[in-house]
Amino acid sequence: MNGTKIKICGLYREEDIEYINRYRPDYAGFVFYPKSHRNVEKKKMRYFREKLSREIAAVGVFVNEDIEVIKALAEEGDLDIIQLHGEEDEAYLQRLRRQLPKTEIWRAYKVWSKEDLVRAEGSSADKILLDHGYGTGKCFDWTFLKNQKRPFILAGGLCAENVREAIDRFSPEIVDISSGVETDGKKDREKIKTVIKAVRQR
Repeated sequence: MNGTKIKICGLYREEDIEYINRYRPDYAGFVFYPKSHRNVEKKKMRYFREKLSREIAAVGVFVNEDIEVIKALAEEGDLDIIQLHGEEDEAYLQRLRRQLPKTEIWRAYKVWSKEDLVRAEGSSADKILLDHGYGTGKCFDWTFLKNQKRPFILAGGLCAENVREAIDRFSPEIVDISSGVETDGKKDREKIKTVIKAVRQR
């Protein structure tokens, strides 16, 4: 079985957790951003974490959030991984790491040019996530990945129809999928099942 792992992101309904527990991706993503229709409130996250299988890592996605807010959620045990999806700079990342030295931190980067990849390569984050533009549901120009040296998480426009191609061509460490497993803005059980099967096929 190939080594690429899968994250299903943007879970915000109780049935979403049921789908995830049934089909077992490696990571479950929860968005903490009020402007998103997938936004999850702190109280709801506690409920989701209790329902979510402990075999699946919970990733909290934040956009330019106050570090104390992130720290509180992580220390309460609701989140295993922090994903920064805004304009957080290295200074912010270092401050967060000092507050949460044992928590894995991912940093997302918009890839519109080769220069963006160079910037991502230099990040001190534990993992870098390469995306078209947060929440656009579109792929960036994958030809930029030809000389990618650092392991990466691939996001943006992925679905059952193209995820296998992305894995075969570029061997991302993780693929991150949200709108690609939705129908009318809601997670679709069959699409989740199909995309996970595509990622894990031999």
